Amino acid sequence: AVHEGQIVSAQELTVLLQPLFTQSSRNLILFLQDRLSIDDFTYFSESYGNKNPFQNQVNKLLINLLQEILQTSPSSLVLPAVDSKATRYLLSALQESGDWKLTNVTNLNVSQLEVDASNPNLLVVQLQPLASDLKEISTLEAIAENDKIIGRVTMDLQEQGINFSVIYTAVRPSRISRRTDVVSELRRQLMAAEEEDSLSYPPLNVTAGNVSCILFYASNFSLKASSSVLIDLTNATFLAENVDVSASECSDSNTTLSLKYTKPVNGINSLEIRFLMTSKFYEVSARKWFTLDSVEIVQDGDKFAKFNVSGISAPAEYSFHCQLVGISNRYPARLVPSNDEAKNWDVFISELQIQGFNVVNNQFSYASDCTGFFTSGIWMGLVTSIILLWILTYGIHMIMQLTTNSRFDDPKGPALSVPQTE
Repeated sequence: AVHEGQIVSAQELTVLLQPLFTQSSRNLILFLQDRLSIDDFTYFSESYGNKNPFQNQVNKLLINLLQEILQTSPSSLVLPAVDSKATRYLLSALQESGDWKLTNVTNLNVSQLEVDASNPNLLVVQLQPLASDLKEISTLEAIAENDKIIGRVTMDLQEQGINFSVIYTAVRPSRISRRTDVVSELRRQLMAAEEEDSLSYPPLNVTAGNVSCILFYASNFSLKASSSVLIDLTNATFLAENVDVSASECSDSNTTLSLKYTKPVNGINSLEIRFLMTSKFYEVSARKWFTLDSVEIVQDGDKFAKFNVSGISAPAEYSFHCQLVGISNRYPARLVPSNDEAKNWDVFISELQIQGFNVVNNQFSYASDCTGFFTSGIWMGLVTSIILLWILTYGIHMIMQLTTNSRFDDPKGPALSVPQTE
């Protein structure tokens, strides 16, 4: 039994999942999103005026259960949830729990999904990320598309007569409590936890011989082709490692990170993404700086898209980090299309960290962040302080210019006569 607001730990989650490891038919499907919370099932429902994105049988059962719990509750209710640290290592825990046949469904082509029911199967379906844009409508569409994927996979297995169990979870929660009574107390702890959770998997390491020369990390690495086909490369790049980096090149002055994918989605047979970096000596700063000059996308060997990069540079001994990188003007680091083919692509990279020179001990060096020290808030504070200081200075100056009369009337004597010449 779980309690109101209880956070299920990793050990408790293992106990709850124990029946899945002992049943006769051991077929488990793990639907993994980048972020998800219980609130999403109510916030994006019809209750808030949205078109309900949850239509498949699995999510409908969950929504009906949540609605029944909320309706029968006599007061406000905080539902239990699973600790994000437990879900982050859920895949490795499942693999250690038994002799599973692991299948990564990365291209979401469920029509070709074949499952041998005679052996225990663990199917990992990496759903598309919800952070592909800053608009709520895109998040709603992403959840609806993931709901369709869950429905297609489960219906296909049901038609094959295969018994299975389903886990629908995410790497991190999508919502954090905004209660004013806890934010002030937990702000430092939450920021520390977010920093700890930022690297949930190791970065991509490209070696030249036995020496690491390129490190690349992103919490979300996604592309969108022709404004319709979403290609999530996060799992293939960092978790499943279904990426070919053999074409990457390293030198003291020029470095190219080449990422080649085979059939990342239906309709695209091959996809190559190149990050071109250079290192030059600048006399003004008397040191070497590296810059990410351009990003190139090659589809099926003939369609070539090129983006010029704005705002990605750092000292050659450092790595570079930026929270958001893409083609939008709202992002601190931008990818600017430089040819017509690039206009058909939308690139989104969150929590980007890259280093193409001077990699030591297979670890990132000190990171130069794209957000400068003087943020917009600091500039507003400085400008306001300068204006107030100017008003104060002007007021003191005016007070100091006040003068008093040199002669005063004596009430007991004759009236003071001041000539007009004085």
